[in-house]
Amino acid sequence: MSQTSLQTVQALQTVRDYIRWAASRFAEAKLFHGHGTATALDDAAALILYSLHLPYNLSESYFSACLTEEERHKIIDLVNRRIQTRIPSAYLTHEAIFAGLTFYVDERVLVPRSPIAELIREQFTPWVDADRVNHVLDLCTGSACIAIACAYAFSEAHVDAVDLSEDALEVAKINAAKHELAEQLTLYHSDLFTALPAQKYDLIVSNPPYVAISEWEQLPDEFHAEPEIGFTGGETGLDLVIKILVDAADYLSQEGVLIIEVGSSAETLQAQFPAVPFYWLDFEQGGDGVFLLRAEQVFAFNQLFREALK
Repeated sequence: MSQTSLQTVQALQTVRDYIRWAASRFAEAKLFHGHGTATALDDAAALILYSLHLPYNLSESYFSACLTEEERHKIIDLVNRRIQTRIPSAYLTHEAIFAGLTFYVDERVLVPRSPIAELIREQFTPWVDADRVNHVLDLCTGSACIAIACAYAFSEAHVDAVDLSEDALEVAKINAAKHELAEQLTLYHSDLFTALPAQKYDLIVSNPPYVAISEWEQLPDEFHAEPEIGFTGGETGLDLVIKILVDAADYLSQEGVLIIEVGSSAETLQAQFPAVPFYWLDFEQGGDGVFLLRAEQVFAFNQLFREALK
């Protein structure tokens, strides 16, 4: 440990001291915070509380608690790793919070952060009747955070989750076991719908790769620590999105709903299909670029989507 770090150990004593110090270090290093935390202070708090085995909703009264020397050294090492590697904090802790649930994550999957979490916690009200949701499909599941959160939201429904990456599915298996959902959740190694059995879904949800290659190349270092396969969707970012729009017609129930996150490619999608009445959802907790289509709309515009693939 450097002399500066030794001095830090001697000068800083409480949980509050270390959160403030780490946040200042992160700001000075100009780190990017967008992987489950929005600011340097949030990032610092998440990293330090995890290292101390404390909950993220820790009572403020505990922030004045003094740390042991061993705890201080551990925190300083983690803070230095975050700065030196510029990988998201979730990869250092192997933990992410999504829809109020805890998930294991590592470099094989994107760090969960989709605004779809807000929809799940509200059981997609008013877009679906929770009592009539029997089958849910999560495409490009990654860590399976959306699929597992849906399993909690619709406890009587069966959830299928799909990913092309075998590495991602290994992480998904860890999370399925962690949440004890072996009977309610089925994981498929599949290129979107190709390996799925014939099934009609009341709800299809997807956070697919939707970033244009040129945009991905310009993203901060933290994004490049994540698997590219989870990001890039071709030259326009819409390659997989259009495939989903085409094939969803064969898998949606008559009253089904399709929800897809396209993030920064929302304007491109709307410009490519100006006649399609994409319903762009609003989020109280922040986020955008998520659209909803009802089954009859997916059916009605299917030919238009097919032509876009030619």
